Amino acid sequence: MEPFVTLTAPAVPLDIANIDTDQLLPARFLKKPRSAGYGNFLFHDERKPGFPLDDPAYAGARILVSDRNFGCGSSREGAVYALVDGGFRCVVAPSFGDIFAANAAKNGLLTVTLPEETVALLRRQLQATPGAPVAVDLPAQSLTGPDGRALSFAIDPFKKECLVEGLDDVALTLRHQDAIDAFDHEDAVRRPWVIPPLSPPGRGSG
Repeated sequence: MEPFVTLTAPAVPLDIANIDTDQLLPARFLKKPRSAGYGNFLFHDERKPGFPLDDPAYAGARILVSDRNFGCGSSREGAVYALVDGGFRCVVAPSFGDIFAANAAKNGLLTVTLPEETVALLRRQLQATPGAPVAVDLPAQSLTGPDGRALSFAIDPFKKECLVEGLDDVALTLRHQDAIDAFDHEDAVRRPWVIPPLSPPGRGSG
């Protein structure tokens, strides 16, 4: 996955609390392959007139600033796919659904938790100056809003390492490739009956 180190981009405010995963990606779209472009289904049923993500003033936004309990509800990883495929790399909120936050980190989406009043002020600044950029520095664990004030945020060290280095679960496993290969070799010697040799080409198993 793409590493997350620093990001400076327009941010879009969304004054809605308790956004659940079905709002992010309605269940009926889960049967579609991701190649269909999950970003096309992001907030599909919420796109009423005046919805912030459809406002040209916030075009190109890569950061979403929302309200408390973002990503609650069912544990569908597709909700994270929809955000990532829709161009978002960071979501800022006072709190997140636990499973959503875990899925986000595994897919290169940074979740930044800040105090509720701080996030509300950040949304007001973005509403007052649509298209204003927000800067995020993950190694420094710092977010700078439109007013230029740097805000510190906490993050689990392991999650931070994975995001900065662009490590998903597969990449983490492959870090131990030498140990895996060594085990496979030793196990094949110790228990050769577990994985029998392949039959020569052209010969059946019977």
